[in-house]
Amino acid sequence: MAEADTRRRARGGGGAARRAERGAVSFETARYIERNIPNFEVLNEEALEIIEHNAETILEEIGVNFVNNPGALQRWRDAGADVQGERVRIPRGLARNLCKTAPSQFTQHARNPARNVEIGGRNLVLAPVYGPPFVHDAKGGRRYATLADFQKFVKLGYMSKWLHHSGGTVCEPTDVPVNKRHLDMLLAHMQLSDKPFMGSVTEASRAQDSVDMCGILFGKDFVQENTVMTSLININSPLTFDDVMMGALEVYAANNQAAIISPFIVGGAMAPVSVAGTLTQVLAEVLAGIAYSQLIRKGAPVIFGAFVTSIDMNSGAPTFGTPEASHITYGAGQLARRLGLPFRSAGSFCGSKLPDAQAAYETANSLNMGLLSGVNFMLHACGWLEGGLVASFEKFVMDADQLGALHHLARGVEVDANAQAMDAIREVGPGGHYLGCAHTQANFKNAFWKSDLLDYKPFETWSEEGARDTMALASARVEKLLAEYQQPAMDPAINEALNAYVAQKKASEPDSFM
Repeated sequence: MAEADTRRRARGGGGAARRAERGAVSFETARYIERNIPNFEVLNEEALEIIEHNAETILEEIGVNFVNNPGALQRWRDAGADVQGERVRIPRGLARNLCKTAPSQFTQHARNPARNVEIGGRNLVLAPVYGPPFVHDAKGGRRYATLADFQKFVKLGYMSKWLHHSGGTVCEPTDVPVNKRHLDMLLAHMQLSDKPFMGSVTEASRAQDSVDMCGILFGKDFVQENTVMTSLININSPLTFDDVMMGALEVYAANNQAAIISPFIVGGAMAPVSVAGTLTQVLAEVLAGIAYSQLIRKGAPVIFGAFVTSIDMNSGAPTFGTPEASHITYGAGQLARRLGLPFRSAGSFCGSKLPDAQAAYETANSLNMGLLSGVNFMLHACGWLEGGLVASFEKFVMDADQLGALHHLARGVEVDANAQAMDAIREVGPGGHYLGCAHTQANFKNAFWKSDLLDYKPFETWSEEGARDTMALASARVEKLLAEYQQPAMDPAINEALNAYVAQKKASEPDSFM
C-alpha cells in the first residue's frame, strides 16, 4: 500500500511539475494574428451595391450634422459640400473619393519595437475593454473604478500573452478629477507596459496632451513621422458629429496618429431595426468621418469602425452576441474591405452582470464573429461585463485566455509533410495508439492550444483541490499575475520627464469632477 502511494505521489509530482511549467507566467506576447482562414461574408454583390448606393443617397440628400464646429463646416464648404447651418450634404462620390487617401494598413509603434502591431490586411490586433466606470471582482463585488484598479488592469494586460495592445480607458478612475485623469491613465500605459496604447479623446486639449506625452516617450519627430497611438472616435449616431469627438480627431489626424471612426449603434434606437438599414447608416457615417479626417491631413491613418448591437424591446437595454449583431458585423467587414480600409468591431461583449454562463455564451459568439468577419482591430477583446458598464478582473483573464483559441483557429489547417503525419500513421498501424509515437513526441508541446485557466483534471483531483469553478480559478490567476508582474524598464530621463509633465499639467488648473 505504501509502495502504491509512493508511486502515485511520484507520478503526481511529475504531473504537477508539468502543470506548473504550463501555468508559468511568460512575458512573451504572441505576435498579432495573421489570418489563414477565409472571411465569412453574408452579403452578395447586389446587396453590397444597394447599401453603398443608399449610403451615398443619405449623405447627398439627408446629410450629416457637424455641431458646434464652424471650422469643420468651412472645411466641408471648401471641399465642395452643401452646408446649411450645421447640416452638411455631401455630393455623391465626394466622401468616397476623399477616403482614398487613407492607408489600407499601418504600423502602430510600441515603445518596445518587438510589440509593434500591423493594423489592416489579414491581421487582427486584440485590445482590452474600454470605458467602464465600474469594476467587479469576486472579493469586492461591483464598485466605482479607481486609479489603482486601472493600474492593475494595465499590468494584467501587459502580462497577458494573447493580448497585443494595452488599450486606453480600461476603466474610468473616478477617484481622479475628470480634467486630470487622462494624464494618469496615459502615464500608466507608458510606464507599466511596453505594449502599444490609445490616447485620450474626451477633449481636444487632452488629445494634445496625449500627443505631447508621446513626444516625450518616443521623440517629437518620431511621432510626426510614425503612428504611436490608435484612438477611438465615436460618431453620435444617427448622423451627428459632435465637436468634442471631432476636436480630438482633428488633433490626432493633424499629428499623424490613428483614429477609429466608429458609429455607436444600438439597432432600433440609434439605427433602423433592419440589418440592411443599419449597415447603410453605418457606411454613411463612416464615409463622412473618414473623409473629414482626410480633409485635416491626407494620408492620416484611420480605421472603419462599427460598434453594433441590438436592443431588447422589453427593457430597452442593449443585447449582445445576437444573430443580428453578427449579420451586421459580417456585412460591415465586407464594406470596409471594399473601401480598402482597416476594420474595427466585435469584442468580449455580454450583457450579464457576472462572469457566468450568459457572459460565456454571448462573449464566445461575439469573439468568433469578430474573427470570422475580418476585424483588424478588436477593442473590448477582454474584460467586458454588463453591457460595457463594468470591467471585470476575473472576466479579463477568462477572456484573455480564450483569445489564445482565436490565435490557433486563425492559423487554418496546415498540410505540409509534418501535418500529413504519414510516418506516424505507418508507425502506429491498425489497433495501436499515438501517445508514444515519434510524431506525437515531436509535436505535442505546440500541436494544441493550451488553456492557462480552464480545468480538465479528473473529478477526484478537481474535488481534492477545492472543487473550484471558473470564477475561483480566474480570481487565483488574477492574484498570480499581479504577484509576478515585473515593470518593463524605461530610460530614467524619459521617466522623469513624463512625471514632470504630468505634475506640471495637474498644477496648472484646479480639480474638476464635471
